[in-house]
Parts: sequence; C-alpha cells; structure tokens
Amino acid sequence: MNLKKSCYLLFTLLYVHVTPEVHAQQNEHPVWQAVKKQPATLGIDKGQKSFDLNKLKIKVLNSSQTLSAFQKAVGDQNFDYTPVEMLSKRDRNNFFHIGDITMSLRSAGETSWTNYSSATDRKDVITLTPSTQSLSSADLTPTLGNIPLKIVRNWQNIDGDLVLSFQVTNPTDKVIEIGSLGIPLPFNNNMDWKNLDQAHAQNVFFDPYIGKDAGYMQVNHLHGRESSLLVLPHENAGFEAYNPLNSDPTPRSITFEGFHEWMIHSKAHAETDWKGVEQWNTPTSTLLQPKESKTFALKFVLAEGIKQIESELLKNNRPVAVGAPGYVVPMDNPVKLFIKHDKSIKNIAIYPDGALTITKLKSTPDKWNQYEVKGNQWGRARLTVTYQDGLQQTIHYKVIKSEVDVINDLGNFLTTTQWYENNDDLFGRSPSVISYDYEEQKQITQEQRAWYAGLSDEAGAASWLAAIMKQVLQPNAHEIAKLKRFVNETMYGRIQHKEGDKQYGVVKSLFYYEPDSLPTGTYDTTINWNTWSAWKKKEADDIGRSYNYPHVAAAHWVMYRLARNYNNFVQEETWDTYLDRAFHTSIAMVEKAPYYAQFGQMEGSIFLIILQDLRREGLVAQADQLEAVMRKRAEHWKSLNYPFGSEMPWDSTGQEEVYVWSRFFGFDDKAQVTLNAILAYMPTVPHWGYNGSARRYWDFVYGGKLSRIERQLHHYGSALNAIPVLTEYRDNPNDFYLLRIGHAGMMGALANVTQEGFGPGAFHSYPSTLANDGISGDYGTGFYGYAVNSGTYIIEHPEFGWLAFSGNLKESKKTIDVAITTASKGRIFLAKENLWATTDAGEIDSLVYKKNDRSVTLHLSTQHQNNTPNTLLVINPESNYEIKGMRKDKLGRYQIPNSTKTITLTKSK
Repeated sequence: MNLKKSCYLLFTLLYVHVTPEVHAQQNEHPVWQAVKKQPATLGIDKGQKSFDLNKLKIKVLNSSQTLSAFQKAVGDQNFDYTPVEMLSKRDRNNFFHIGDITMSLRSAGETSWTNYSSATDRKDVITLTPSTQSLSSADLTPTLGNIPLKIVRNWQNIDGDLVLSFQVTNPTDKVIEIGSLGIPLPFNNNMDWKNLDQAHAQNVFFDPYIGKDAGYMQVNHLHGRESSLLVLPHENAGFEAYNPLNSDPTPRSITFEGFHEWMIHSKAHAETDWKGVEQWNTPTSTLLQPKESKTFALKFVLAEGIKQIESELLKNNRPVAVGAPGYVVPMDNPVKLFIKHDKSIKNIAIYPDGALTITKLKSTPDKWNQYEVKGNQWGRARLTVTYQDGLQQTIHYKVIKSEVDVINDLGNFLTTTQWYENNDDLFGRSPSVISYDYEEQKQITQEQRAWYAGLSDEAGAASWLAAIMKQVLQPNAHEIAKLKRFVNETMYGRIQHKEGDKQYGVVKSLFYYEPDSLPTGTYDTTINWNTWSAWKKKEADDIGRSYNYPHVAAAHWVMYRLARNYNNFVQEETWDTYLDRAFHTSIAMVEKAPYYAQFGQMEGSIFLIILQDLRREGLVAQADQLEAVMRKRAEHWKSLNYPFGSEMPWDSTGQEEVYVWSRFFGFDDKAQVTLNAILAYMPTVPHWGYNGSARRYWDFVYGGKLSRIERQLHHYGSALNAIPVLTEYRDNPNDFYLLRIGHAGMMGALANVTQEGFGPGAFHSYPSTLANDGISGDYGTGFYGYAVNSGTYIIEHPEFGWLAFSGNLKESKKTIDVAITTASKGRIFLAKENLWATTDAGEIDSLVYKKNDRSVTLHLSTQHQNNTPNTLLVINPESNYEIKGMRKDKLGRYQIPNSTKTITLTKSK
C-alpha cells in the first residue's frame, strides 16, 4: 500500500470527527477533481420520464434510459435506492447506473474475448416505441461501440412489478458466444460525508444469494426496518457470479464499499481475470446462432420486511431453501435442509463428488422437501438442485471438522506455530502468541502496519486473544502453561501500561519504528517504512485507544475463570487477583481512553460478563462502580438515534456492546434499534459465506495481507453480532429467524479455520480470489464471540419439527435425545421450556427431554474430572427448573460431583 493511499485511508478513517464545514471543503477527492475535467455524457440535461408501478416508481433519463431515481410508491419520498445525490457527479463515462449492461463476446473460432459496456463511451440510445407492457424501450447499439449484436433494453410493468429486460439479437451470419453478461446494480450504499442519522435514513446494504435460478439480491435499509427490495431472475437470468465494478471511478473507502453487477454468464472472466480460481458456480456462456434472439431479464419486488423475504420469494414462484442450522457442516453433525418450490425436484447433484451425503426424509405438513446433509470431505461443497421446470438452484456448504476438533486444532496451532519465544527481542514481545503469515509460513515480527507485529490493537492482539479464549471451551494444561507466561510476563506490565503499582492502561503496540534509537539492522530494509502506519514509539505507547482494553480484560477474566473453577491450571495468583485486574482494566478503559470509550467496543460484552461475576462473587463496591461507569455510556447511547459509530463513520462491531448494555439497563427501545440494524447487514441465505456474515468491508486494509476494500466473509463481526442476536432469541424463542442468523454468525468463527488450525482474518469474496486472507489479522476478536456465546439450541418448529443447532437429535414417541456437539459442551437452550443450562466447568454429553413430565436429564462427561472436582451447572431461574435435593453455591451454581454421571432437572412449578 503506497503512502498516498495510506494517507487517504487515514483521512477517511478520521473524517467522522470533522465538522460539516470541513467536510464540504475537503469533499473533492482527486477522482472527482479529474472527473470534473471530463465532459458529461449521461444526458441529465435532456430530461427524464417518471413511471409509477404498484409498489415502486422510477425515473428514466431520456438520453441513456438508465434510472435517475428508484423509489417506493408509498413512504419517504426523500429515500432513493440509487445514489441520486451523486447523479450530477457520476454523469461521465465509466460510471455505472441501473440499466447498464456489460458483455464479453467472441465469434466461433476465436480464442480471445472482446469486452463491451454501455457505460464506457456513452452515446444517446435510440428510443423505441414501447410495447404494451413496456414503460420505456431503447436500442443500445450507439452506446456499445462496435458490438456485433443488437441489444434492446426494456423497462416493463409486468403485473405491477418492475422488470428490466435485454433482448439480445445476433444479426450476423456467425455464431457468437456470450462469455460474460453482467447487469450492474449500483444501489445507494455510498455513505461519503454522511453522519449516522443521514446514512441510516438514506442508504442501503445489499447482499447476494449466488444461487443461479434461485438466486436473488436483497437490498435493506441500514436501519433494518420497512420493506426489503428483492432483485430476482425473471428470464434467463440465473445469478451465476457477483462481480465488483472496480472500473467504476467512484472512489471506494471505508464509507463506500463499491458497486457490484449481477453476472448471468461468467466464462470469459473465468478464463481471464479470474483464471485459476474455483468459482461458487460453474462458469457458463451462451451461444447465439445467426439471426437468433435471446432475452435476459430481472424483476424487482418488495418484501414486507427482512424476515418476510423468503415468503415473498415463494409468492414469486422462486425456490426457497432453509438450512437448519445452516451451511457450515461439522463432520460429526449432519444438518437438515428444507426446500420448497411450486415444481417438484428432478435431481440433486453433489460437487465435489462424495463431499456430501444427502438423504431424503419425510416431507413436512406444508410440503417442504426435507433432507439430511452429512459432510464427508473438508472444504467447500455445493448442491445443485434441478427442478421439473428446468430451474437450477445451487446451495453452498462448507464442511469442517467437528467443533471440538476445530477448536483443539486452533489452540494447538496458536500455541506452537504462532508461539513466539525470543529472549533477544528488543520490543518485549516474548513470550507470546504472535501474528502469522500463513502463505509464507512464518511469524510476523515486522510490518509497516505496526499493530500487526505489536501484540495490541485488533490485528496484533487477536491471536493471543484467541489462544486464551480457547481455554474457556477446552482448557488444555500444556497451552495454559504457556499462556500464563504470556499473561504474567508480557501482557501484564508491557502491553498493559505501568503507572506506579497499577498496570491498567493498554498501549497500541509493543512494536514501533524508530531506527535512530535501536541498533543498526533492527529493521527489515525491504519493508517500506515511509508510511503513517509505521508508528513511532510515542504513538505506539499511546493508551488512549479504548478498543485495546477489551482484549486484555477478557484475558484477565479467563485467568479468573481457570483459577476459580479448576484445581491445577492456574496457581500463580488467586482467582480474585485476576478478577480484580479485569475490573480495573474495565474502569481504565473509560478513564484512560475516554474519547473512544463513548463508542461500543468490539468484545465489549466482556465488561458485562465481568460485572456479573463481580456481583456473583459478592464484590459489591467494585460491581457498583463498574455498573455506574457503564450506565453513563449506555445513557449516552440512549440519547442517539443510531449509536453505532466508532472511529469509523459506520461500523458493525459496536452493536454487540450497545445491545447488551441497553438490554441490561432496560433501554429496550435502543436494544431493538440495535437489533434491527444488525438484521440489515447480517443476512440468511443458502450460502455458507454470506449466511450470518455481518458486513465488514475495510478491515483487509487494516488487518489483512491482500489489502483492499472488499466485502469480507465471516470477519470477526459475524460471531460478535451473534451475541446480541442469540441473546434476543433466548428472550423470543419463537423467532426462528433470529436463531438462524445468530447460530450462523456464531459458526462463522469456525468456517474459515484451516485443517491445520490457522485462523485467518476473513475470506475474500471477490471472484478473482475466493480464498482466505493470508494472515491471522483480527481473527481472534470474532473467536471471542464463539467462546462466550456458542451453544446447542433445541427447538420444536411448527413446520420443520424438532431440530438441534449444534447437536445430533433423535426423536421418539416419549423423548427428545440430543448429543451435544459444541466445543465446550457447556451451553444448552431448550426453547420449548425456556431452559438455558450452562456450565462454568465440566461438560454435558447429551440431554434427554421427556415429553410427558417435561423433565430434563443431563448425561455428564468425565473429560475434565482430574482438573475439577465438580461439574458447575447454572440454570436460568426463568425456566423454573431445579435439581431436587441439591443446593447451589454462593455463585448460584449446582456443584455436581464427578462421580455423578446423570442429573435430572424437574419443573419446580
């Protein structure tokens, strides 16, 4: 990343704190300055026509017949699905608008492709007389250069819905192959120079389901309320690939992710700029015979809301698939798949061969086809469902090892391959778990972005955080022995800043670039150090960035938990010492980093967990102090319409903490606002990469090896946002939608872990890559979400019957028997009884629920009996379950001796 780009990214990083007046003065990005010098070609000055449909209304420019406005027929008329406020800036060549088309063609016998785009060199299109159903019709030949095809575009009103169609005709005497065909869909996701209120009122997020004929795009308001716009295949328009429109000059940044196009055919890309990359779907082309015509069309419809998307798809005769729990499939835990379409299923094909086993089960009462899907082969897998009407649907799975095995592989990799021990390290980073470059198979000890190698901030702290949080799930004596050294020698006293006898301020980085103060040869001369991110020691020592504190607080909390609940793991300090350090770190965040502490923190839910443990331990003064400090923050959030800012103008990670504190303090309206916002950017679709994947698109710049603005798949936001979603679900156990996206987000923390146990920052969604990022980045921040939030969820669905999420369920006439498959085997929610049973130590192998008397029997594991004398079980009081004849300890836990193999919970009322 060059210096100019770095400085611009830093500017956009900080712009949220700049006054609107300065925004106006600095709103001239170099791209816009260059654009001003180009002639306008879109023809805005030649007028436009307006058309009203049942639920939508559009404006079409006379010159280009692309959309100049796209609105709802009813509602806020200031809201527009297009970036209308930028229309007069984006009126030059190469800017894409809805109604444009891109193609790659070659004639029979040719080997190379020629690319065409209606946006490259705009000319007025030829207006045609509309047919009965057409609103506006045009021949696009003038704006497509010397294209050998004739393309007629129609905006149509078909049964009240908007349809965009392209009739493609081959007038030549040669066979022409269409190797790529894309329809740009530049919806209004550009938040440049907007505050949070403006962005939530005006902008949208859009996510794809790249599922061929069953595919669609959903376009949601940022606030998550009101209707969702759906883009559907209408004719010959299967969603084969999703291509970023990087040639569009609109400058991308942390306030603008970029636009994408819907790819109907993608073979030409697969042979050129995507060569060697396995795509989500098999790339295809289409042959046009001489004088042959073919029509490609999309339809735009409105769903009542985000949770009603699937019902709207069914109304439009689109196939719908529901995965339970989802599309990340542990090898020891087959999943259910439910499919519905108005035509029967002809065939289901599996790719790669043998990767999955699919078994047909009895259909549901409402005629959903039901299948069991078992993962056999680690990696990506795909089902292709062919229906009797010829439609094809692809459903995308990721097969992983068992949750237990993934977590143990991860812990081993972190504490061996990523374990850094160097007594001569000049930066005081030894011993530690350090960042890792998986592509080069080496530890990252130097980087121009100081935080990568400095053990703090997200990309520096994430690896040791993951290693420590892993011990909550599967404590390992060998790993803990190393991590104790890290905590006591490196974290507490170095990363955690010393001030007299207190060590609670947290620095930004132990690594810094200051060659004049260190021996010659300290720094790698092949690295470009001439960048803002190569921090000097003074900046690296800064303790004013609040986002560094939750990592450290979480580490102290884990040490408290290990010392409190186990016999032999942690004996260097007493449990109350570690809890006290966690408390002081939480207070220090607000005292020493007050500016950024006004925002919700990633992993900020750890502060609530610490507060709850202070209360349980009877440490009233500390608990009261911490609660008072956090209430002030929550009251500030309560005063804001959308309290989801951070150092970024918009963010998807502060919601976790904002939600948990709003809920805790009874600010229910703000908790609901927060949840709605999460639903807007955390979709559920039949695709493991996007299902439950909370939106993030700039952290490859700040925490990745391949540095670019790009929709990240299962970045740490997935598992963090799962915390509020699953918490809300336990309050509303009939809301199946919440369970689906919450569990999917939770599993997102495991989806990208390699077979060796390496955890990458995220997965690249660009079709030119479709692979894990090369370095560890900020992976561990998301893993925290899995560690504190993963659980087995058992429900009785009104249509799909009894289901277990992260569990193997068997139903008989009298019982429901579930084998627990989460890594901790320590959290179970039985929705029918509102039972939330968790363990502070010990494991639950299985649960048996008796339908007649509603009793619950837990079969306990002996996995950790050498390290703890008891299984420590907590049952939520709201469930009214108890263990008769057994008292609770002062922390509200049943202490069940290891000699007890089964325990029965009965209703007290």
